[in-house]
Amino acid sequence: MSSVHSILRLGVDVGGTNTCVPDLNIHDSADSRNIYQRCSPPRSVLASAKHLTTADVTLGIQNAIESVLTQAQSKLNIQALCIGTTHFVNALVERDPRRLDRVAVIRLCGPFTHGTPPFVGFPHELRDLLEGPHFLLSGGLQIDGSEIASVVVAQVESACDEINRQGIHAVVVSSVFAPIDFEIRQEEAVAAIVRKRIPGMDVVCSKDVAAIGLLERENASILNAALLRYTKKTVIGFEKAAQALELKCSVFITSNDGTLLSCAQAARLPIRTFSSGPTNSMRGAAFLAALESGISKQSALVVDIGGTTTDIGMLLPSGFPRQAAAHHEFCGVLLNFSMPHVTSIGLGGGSIVRKDPVTNKVTVGPYSVGHRITSESLVFGGSTLTATDVVVAAGRASNIGNESLVSGIGQSIIEGAQSAIKKMLQNYLDAMKTSSQDIPVYLVGGGSILAPDVLAGISRVHRFPHFDVANAVGAAIAQISGIIDSFEDTSTRTIVQVRTDVEARAIARAIASGADPHRVAIVESEVIPIAYTSGRCRFYVKAAGDWSGIASPSWPEVDDPLRVEASTGETASRPQMVASTAASAVVAPAMHTASDILEYEPRIKRREWLLSEVDLEWIADGCYVLGCGGGGSPLHTFLELRELVRSGETVRVIDFSSVTSNALVGWGGGMGSPEVSSERLLGNESVFSLNERKIAKPEALCGLEIGGANGMINMILGSTKYANIPCIDGDFMGRAYPTWHQTTANVYDVSGTGAKMLPSVMSSGDGNVMIMTKAKRDIDIDASLRAACVEMGTHVGLASRPLKADYVDNAMIKNTVSLSWRIGRAIALARKQSSLSRIGSILVDAVGGSNSARVLFMGKITDVGRRLYKGHTIGEVVITALTVDDDLDDDDPDRPMERFTGTLTIPFKNENLYAEHTTDDAITTMVATVPDLISVLDAQNGSALGTPQYKYGLRVLVLGITAAPQWTGSERGIALGGPSAFGFTHIPYKPLGKYTQPRSVIEEYAHNS
Repeated sequence: MSSVHSILRLGVDVGGTNTCVPDLNIHDSADSRNIYQRCSPPRSVLASAKHLTTADVTLGIQNAIESVLTQAQSKLNIQALCIGTTHFVNALVERDPRRLDRVAVIRLCGPFTHGTPPFVGFPHELRDLLEGPHFLLSGGLQIDGSEIASVVVAQVESACDEINRQGIHAVVVSSVFAPIDFEIRQEEAVAAIVRKRIPGMDVVCSKDVAAIGLLERENASILNAALLRYTKKTVIGFEKAAQALELKCSVFITSNDGTLLSCAQAARLPIRTFSSGPTNSMRGAAFLAALESGISKQSALVVDIGGTTTDIGMLLPSGFPRQAAAHHEFCGVLLNFSMPHVTSIGLGGGSIVRKDPVTNKVTVGPYSVGHRITSESLVFGGSTLTATDVVVAAGRASNIGNESLVSGIGQSIIEGAQSAIKKMLQNYLDAMKTSSQDIPVYLVGGGSILAPDVLAGISRVHRFPHFDVANAVGAAIAQISGIIDSFEDTSTRTIVQVRTDVEARAIARAIASGADPHRVAIVESEVIPIAYTSGRCRFYVKAAGDWSGIASPSWPEVDDPLRVEASTGETASRPQMVASTAASAVVAPAMHTASDILEYEPRIKRREWLLSEVDLEWIADGCYVLGCGGGGSPLHTFLELRELVRSGETVRVIDFSSVTSNALVGWGGGMGSPEVSSERLLGNESVFSLNERKIAKPEALCGLEIGGANGMINMILGSTKYANIPCIDGDFMGRAYPTWHQTTANVYDVSGTGAKMLPSVMSSGDGNVMIMTKAKRDIDIDASLRAACVEMGTHVGLASRPLKADYVDNAMIKNTVSLSWRIGRAIALARKQSSLSRIGSILVDAVGGSNSARVLFMGKITDVGRRLYKGHTIGEVVITALTVDDDLDDDDPDRPMERFTGTLTIPFKNENLYAEHTTDDAITTMVATVPDLISVLDAQNGSALGTPQYKYGLRVLVLGITAAPQWTGSERGIALGGPSAFGFTHIPYKPLGKYTQPRSVIEEYAHNS
């Protein structure tokens, strides 16, 4: 079959029982696919086999490999066995306590991040299963690489003693800005202390698992650590299977970025195998495409259609999949490690086809007969009409079942189902593209017969030989990689020079891991500016190359985990972990149904609104909408507040009417870079800034801006844990703005020198405090404070001069906390009622009705550009109206959706500035400008989108809300917050509608006091 000089690889893909789609029918048998593949020219697929996966998955792999080896002339030419497995992801999906360990976390953070401890974002059942003790210790870095604080050995040793006492088997060490810590190496130092203090302990350093984003990186590290003992046992099983088959080659596990992990690496980083199946499918498609003459390396969409679902991913010219956004969820946990960008839809060969008896509309999926297709679909003698039946009846598939059994399917059903399949694929394919340019599609998977040969926006639909085993092909051809993700100094060298050095480091890392030095190349290289920061950029570089054939060296500082006796895979007896809520906590019912939402009433006590978890979640969603694309995500602020409420602390909101006439009202918020605040999470910056004012304690707090994270930050400060001061239902922006002087408190200060803003106190949270007492102009205040902010770690707490109640009465925009709550509630209700197609009208009703708000546009993003200028992200997004054929949702005959044409262009400077409509005839109309609110929402889930999240293909809704009269009622208000404030002096402000003051939640629900 092959010459003695051939270099062969075995690729294995385990599939079928590994889906985590809720409506999939899980069963005991599935396919394990093997490819026997030549890797030296001429490349080809030599043989393949399929076997049922047994209950013992490792034994099933062994059986499947053995059947392929019978076709080989010699085992000596086999260079490597490459396995794509889902053993590890299964353990988490199934919440199996026999395969998961409790995890202790040592976080090096100094005075920061204490409000958002480890496990804070985990769902209850997973937190109960995995949560061990955590320790917030001295350590961590600033964004410039300097230490927040040094590691204190005695603290670490004390933590080790408690970890050992509790019988914990796995420890995560996470440090603030660990991914840029190349010199001090705090995580590595602490890991060495732990291993010395507790011999045999499994230790995971967060910087080895994921990138920038402390909480998400720590979450990924926790999941990784929980799997380590089980992973060792499983990987040893793979090696034993190879030995039993008398294979002398190296054994690899495929990772989720299309590269290989040695068994030792997989034993340390099992999380890198998550979602390796879709990656292998895309890599396999690229290999099969390369075997076809006339197909060059190019971007292409890979469509893998199975029995129940379809996975769609973007293949880059490098032959690797495009990676997902920085943050993504798995098992309800927010993560940020490398994952392929894959969209899954409910379309497969077993998808059930239905025809509505009233509307005659034909639908396909998402329900499926799954693995029962050979007994339940019509073509196999069953009674359920499936997508496969339709394709056979249409004459587009032969040798499948008995064609005579589907001869009675009506032509209208055949045409309707094929139209629905085509429409579904076209819409999701378009959403995965990065531009409007036509690109090819590579079809793989056994269900690919469903796809038509022509699709809009697709240059050509390709079907290759061996398409049904593309996953295993991808496993066999996986390469070795090296990744660098770090912040680098660009103050003394050009970005090009720095990038060159970072790329060289990535190549060196790939070679050190076993890549062939002569065949390694850069496959990804990206430079990401950091808001409000000059002289530093984030660099993400990935190098990859074919395996050299030489085993990669083991990590010198750690014993090879496969040389250590593996556990049985079952955890030791664990202390019972019971989720508890403090007796004084504001308890809210779970919102499982739309009725739960409609029946829910906030808790009002003596005209104080005591916030519950539900209230906080809705307020957070509403704050992001009111951020108008800026303000930063409220997620981390919400998590800290939720943790406070769960621990029994109280967060109070009051109406302005409850403030005494001679009261002082404190106000302020956070200032700095979102990139920094996602890593160096909040400490006590705001507490320190409030205390440093050396004045009488204010009677109440008011938010600087309701939009984004600042909309909730004063609630932390006002909680009973800290100042125990109620927050007023209102703020000084009614939205988000990019600069400190753009507040209604400053609008009413006619001095022009920011007298009502000064003195302002700024605190770094770790000992540095600055007070600004005077300014020549109000616009100089923001510039001066931001310059100091960069020197103080690029994120600070800021408190301005307290204001008297009578001044606040005029300047504050009232009831904006209530408004954010109503917006969040409306989004939650739309999701539960499956009425996201009407989310626009639902939100308009929630914010005051059609006189004060309206849907400005609906469509898909077709162009977006952005750049960093003086610390602010500026750019514009173009949204194009959907055609009727593009729209996935059908109109409700009783409440038809508004249809739009043409395009809408929205420039932004952190926040959206104006919306200009262009008709198909090139006639332009200004439909909204600042200070009116312009918010872009994801039309498929109702979530607000920040400007960094704008990307081609997203279906979006643009909501316009009329600004408060504090902005629009005076020339000074328009000058500070209108178009001219952003350089658009040629654009006059024209009100979107008539402002309606939001109704107070306290006023509405006070009866339940």
